[in-house]
Amino acid sequence: MTAPSFYVTTPIYYANGSPHIGSLYTTVVADFLARYHRLAGDTTFFLTGLDEHGEKIFQTAQARGTSPQPFVDELAERFQQTWQTFNISYDIFMRTTDLEHGRIVRHVLEQVYAAGDIYFAEYEGRYCVGCERFLTEKELVDDLCPDHSVAPELRHEGNWFFRMERYRPWLRAELLAQPELIGPERYRNETLAMLSEPIGDLSISRPRARVPWGIPLPWDDEQVTYVWFDALLNYLSALDYPTGAAYGTFWPSVQHLIGKDILKPHAIFWPTMLRAMGVPLYRRLLVGGFLLGADGRKMSKSLGNVVDPFALAERYGADAVRYYLLREFPYGQDGAVSEAGLRERSAADLANTLGNLVNRLRVMLLRYRDGAVPLFFPDAALLAEGNDLVAAVTALVAEMRIHLALERIMRFVQTLNRYVDDRHPWELARDPARSDDLDTVLASLFTGLDIASILLTPAMPGKMSELRSSLGLAAAASFAEGRTVEPGTRIPVEAGILFPKGA
Repeated sequence: MTAPSFYVTTPIYYANGSPHIGSLYTTVVADFLARYHRLAGDTTFFLTGLDEHGEKIFQTAQARGTSPQPFVDELAERFQQTWQTFNISYDIFMRTTDLEHGRIVRHVLEQVYAAGDIYFAEYEGRYCVGCERFLTEKELVDDLCPDHSVAPELRHEGNWFFRMERYRPWLRAELLAQPELIGPERYRNETLAMLSEPIGDLSISRPRARVPWGIPLPWDDEQVTYVWFDALLNYLSALDYPTGAAYGTFWPSVQHLIGKDILKPHAIFWPTMLRAMGVPLYRRLLVGGFLLGADGRKMSKSLGNVVDPFALAERYGADAVRYYLLREFPYGQDGAVSEAGLRERSAADLANTLGNLVNRLRVMLLRYRDGAVPLFFPDAALLAEGNDLVAAVTALVAEMRIHLALERIMRFVQTLNRYVDDRHPWELARDPARSDDLDTVLASLFTGLDIASILLTPAMPGKMSELRSSLGLAAAASFAEGRTVEPGTRIPVEAGILFPKGA
């Protein structure tokens, strides 16, 4: 029987600045999902990368006295180093300057042009360089771009247009028929509101005389492809669309993770493009909220509330940062990030609950059983709770309630800690007649930690590898694998402190 497939993508991040806490959050969520599906036995593909074309990049490179290619090369290396620091397990890091991506963009342009869905027209509108698109009057706030707080430029130029309005009735009908297509629900409702009135056609080119940094149109060398029409196609070019085996395997299961600031391109531009290409819609578009400063305001250097993920990783470890972001913030909602919040969450969940249990079990195994893993006679009720945990967590992850999934796992670890307190293994150890009872306690704790550590691996892959190694367990490979060490095996005598208190 063929394993189910799972394809997850982050936004293809715009290459005009270093990765920040917001891009890290979305990427960690995607990595969690990819790792979880791999452990579930699904054939999994995880895509991230950089959008490296467009006017904004061209202008930024010029301002820094360099040309666009070395500028984006440097940023690409910076992003990849960041993802390495935070143990991001992507399968492909896609760059829109890759030759293969450019080939597929040109193929799609020719296909849509030949179908009659692209035409040339003069256009005048208000253009935000930061957004890389024309804004409607309704999108402006006090005549300013709401995202960049600048007045868009009035531009009049000849562009090639994609007949996006043609597909508006179809897209609205699809959203009404498939409520799960965009989530959380408020973003689906926001998209439906946008589609309730004409959206117009989409300008998909820029004059090469003004924006030379882009993919030239196949039929008009004087125009380059609009950055969004180019960038969105990375989700397909990574799969070698249209003939690659990966396309057939993974596209039916694709789930896009984005921030709410790029809802319109992904909820309207992208589906209408797919329709024009004859490609099925994505399975789900999952929209995340903003991470704010500790003061609840949008992060800004001028406000002094910017959170540096590298600084947090140096103080608390990359896995603690990953866990905090996944556990603290319900996906789809805005949330305030603070070092104090990270410190409190790490102390409560990681040091005092999980780390404490691992230490207690290791001490008892070394003291009472010379480090040997006891026979497999765990407490039946506790084992049943552990087995039920896998199904409960899987259901929560499928609903994108990752924060509640992690809470549920930690409640189980708390149950294991209370089990120690209730069974008094130190008293059992003093009575030779109760040796089997002590084995049951130790086996129950060992089995419980085996289950919990597998489930926590997608959130904290590095630390869970350390935890399992400290108990003589192999790295987690599957939820179905079960116990991976034979009774009688001795745990390592030395093991570092998993989660130092007060870090």
